[in-house]
Amino acid sequence: MNLRSSWVAETGQTRENTRLNQVGATTPVNPVQVRSGILPGSYDGRYRLSGFWMFGSAAMSATVSEGRALIQGEISQGVYPVALPAAETITFAAGDAQYGRVDLVVAKVYDNLYDSSGRNEAKIEIIQGVPGPTPKAPAIPPRSLALYEVTVVAGASAGNGGINWNTSLKDLRIPVVSLGGILPVEGAVFPGAYPGQYQDSGGALQRWDGGAWVPYPSALGGIIPNSASTLPATYTGQYRDSTGGQLQRWNGSAWVPAVPGPFFTGSNDSGWTQSTTYTAALTDTTSTPLDVDFVAGPSGAVLITYGARMHAESATPTTVAMSFRLTKGTAPAMEPNDEMAVLCTGSTPASMSSTTRIYGMTPGATYTLTAMFKVGNSAVKGHFDNTFLRVDNQA
Repeated sequence: MNLRSSWVAETGQTRENTRLNQVGATTPVNPVQVRSGILPGSYDGRYRLSGFWMFGSAAMSATVSEGRALIQGEISQGVYPVALPAAETITFAAGDAQYGRVDLVVAKVYDNLYDSSGRNEAKIEIIQGVPGPTPKAPAIPPRSLALYEVTVVAGASAGNGGINWNTSLKDLRIPVVSLGGILPVEGAVFPGAYPGQYQDSGGALQRWDGGAWVPYPSALGGIIPNSASTLPATYTGQYRDSTGGQLQRWNGSAWVPAVPGPFFTGSNDSGWTQSTTYTAALTDTTSTPLDVDFVAGPSGAVLITYGARMHAESATPTTVAMSFRLTKGTAPAMEPNDEMAVLCTGSTPASMSSTTRIYGMTPGATYTLTAMFKVGNSAVKGHFDNTFLRVDNQA
């Protein structure tokens, strides 16, 4: 008998059995019961779950590798620790002549106190399925831990090739860890037992929030990593690194850029004006007016950069100027003025630009920035080319 158990045999429990079964692993499912499962680990640390791994070793035989596990009984029966200190070979019955079947491999505890079996031991067993056109695995018996489903095709036997071990195994093993430990997820994903429980899904650390497994960073208010950025948001104000590499914030209904912008517009189509007061209209260009809409960020402060390649069409020194108008909807927020203008005097084209900080804006509101132009002498044309506007939100 390879599979060893503790606190089952009425007599004869050895010190060796007791030592082998000091597993200390109880992943709870409720205040009284724990999850049945296998202790994780492998000899070289490369695999999450090696215990009770099964592989084909002959046409109709398989080998179950060594491991340790817990098998939860009914609520009043407690939990049974078991250990398989050496690999064990099991043999499957030949296939039905007409139909295939699905067998179930389990680690099973016999406890005469509850099953009147006359036995007090633990065994690796094959629960044979019923052949049929669409066969299903048999139900898991009480005090048993499902390890594998094995499909036995019609007519399978040692004499005609046996079981195709590459395609016939379905791994049902799940891991367990000690209370408070981080559970490596293998196979089915089960609900948590308490808020604050953690599991490693293989690609991300997750925390049970009382109703769902959520990415660990989101549970703490951190940034959801790119690898989990397709998961739904859990609260307004949550941040994520989007699949496009942009930092985003959940506003309650949608993911939006955490810091909107930058917002930019520009034109390489030259235009001119002879207006001595600021105007958005330029002659001889299709890019008029030149404007850009932007959304004010959480700070309500922006940096506005504006400029053009400018000159006056006159040998007489004349000033040409570019400024901007800021509106919120239809309401003016800031009118153009010389104090914030970029200026050029003379007929030689010159590239001029400036940056200014505007604050006190309404976070989340949409504003429009419009380029404004004028010339110092109405008899002279002021020319503007390579004109641009840029808005950057400040954090």
